[in-house]
Amino acid sequence: MKIRNRLTLLFTAIIATLLLVFALTVYLSYSKNREEEYYKELYKSAITKASLLLDAKISPAVLQLIYKNSSDELYPEEVAIYDTHFKLLYHDAVSIDKVKETRAMIDEIIARKRITFNQGELQVIGFLYPHQGKFYVITAAAKDVYGLNNAEVLKYTLFSGFLIAIVLVFIFGNFFAKQALKPVSDLVGKVAEINAKSLDSRVTEGNGKDEIAELAITFNQMLDRLENSFDAQKQFVSSIAHELRTPLAAMLGELELSLQKERSTTDYKQAISHAIEDGRQLARLSSNLLDFAKASYDPSKISFKELRLDEILMDARSQLLHRSPGYQVNLIFEKEIEDDDFISIQGNEYLLNTAFINLMENGCKFSADKACQVAITYYADKVIIRFQDNGIGISAEELPHIFKPFYRAENSQYAGGSGIGLSLTKKIVTLHKGEIWVSSAKNEGAVFTVEFPHV
Repeated sequence: MKIRNRLTLLFTAIIATLLLVFALTVYLSYSKNREEEYYKELYKSAITKASLLLDAKISPAVLQLIYKNSSDELYPEEVAIYDTHFKLLYHDAVSIDKVKETRAMIDEIIARKRITFNQGELQVIGFLYPHQGKFYVITAAAKDVYGLNNAEVLKYTLFSGFLIAIVLVFIFGNFFAKQALKPVSDLVGKVAEINAKSLDSRVTEGNGKDEIAELAITFNQMLDRLENSFDAQKQFVSSIAHELRTPLAAMLGELELSLQKERSTTDYKQAISHAIEDGRQLARLSSNLLDFAKASYDPSKISFKELRLDEILMDARSQLLHRSPGYQVNLIFEKEIEDDDFISIQGNEYLLNTAFINLMENGCKFSADKACQVAITYYADKVIIRFQDNGIGISAEELPHIFKPFYRAENSQYAGGSGIGLSLTKKIVTLHKGEIWVSSAKNEGAVFTVEFPHV
């Protein structure tokens, strides 16, 4: 069922319930008031006849004649008067006797002073009447023709009004639900038109204040993120294609050139050496791309455990020096480690190792002495690692861009690289809820600072 129909039915059901409660309240209240008012009329009529009989000394025969010839059809009361010994003193119509008084009824009236009850459509009242030191029991019964007719009219009026109101509520509720949800329908229609080729499209945000506008704004923000992701993906794929094409073209060029004519053993060795170097560059690029993909995973899919950063740093140093024996990496502890928790974080060992190797290698390869100094320290809630080199530095214009994928600064001419290392490092650091920044100036070296919250 559509939301519009569900809202219409729900709204109609609520209004129907309220109207039904209102109608029942009105009807029951009227019925109760009618009954009470008619009991009062019966009491007054009974008192009047008792006064005529006991005070005016009018004979019962005359009173009965008056009763039979009464033209008042609205209140055709039947009155009976007894003494306390159940002796009948007067009755409007003994032959009819609607109430059928009994000794038990008379005793109950004497005990309770007053009783009221319904006998079929008749309302009956019985009460103890004091007169000149004596007590009399009077009963009166009649049908409230006028009041019951009014109650019947009221019942049908309320029922008809209820049905008409429900129909109108359903019609107008459906109309207003449709109008209220029209922005959603427009939003759905606009969203259905958006595809991978039209991610720059945006839905209308309406007045920017209500819930529909909030939904549209949230959806537009999602489209912004998707568009940025698609653009980054296209740029990334384009950059990968370019980076892979360059060493492949160089490798194929070297090998094809070697096959064109006979060459000396030295030339063949040189061509093979160049091809091997291009192959290594491809292998490093592939490895970096795989690491970049791993660092882009959902954090919930990556295994984290408590790790000591000094152990990761020493392991990364050993791997780098094994791979590049000419490099020098000095590891410095600026504070004595009083507690393992001060330099421990929740992290992924492989990714952190990759990030630290990238920063160490970056410092060594751009330094004339091929050396990098790594200092580790900690504070109340964080651990800080600095990677410092004495290399050619980074210009102020290039600093904002060095963490972008495949970006190569001017100093890349002094050392090769794929342009992925620093962007991969930043992604890994961010994945571990850390921060990384760099301070540098041209020809003054660079200091990369990494900060993590420790356990």
